[in-house]
Amino acid sequence: MSILTGYLAVINFTTWVAYGLDKGRAKSGKWRIPERTLLLLALIGGSLGALAGMIMFRHKTKKAKFVISVPVMFVVHCVIVTMLYLQ
Repeated sequence: MSILTGYLAVINFTTWVAYGLDKGRAKSGKWRIPERTLLLLALIGGSLGALAGMIMFRHKTKKAKFVISVPVMFVVHCVIVTMLYLQ
């Protein structure tokens, strides 16, 4: 399980950083991280980092596909991780 814990720590930190970078780039008019990439990072385990990034950076909070899908992914990830730890 320590591999899973390490993976989740890295992917969530990476996702949080990506949301922060994208918000900074949005403000300065620079090249942006594609929405597909941000959602993919959340899907592959970074949903907590995505939620934290959305809240802390106030980023993608008006886009329905983020406001709905990221919390759903977070709940699903919590259920999966809980099931894995209980085995």
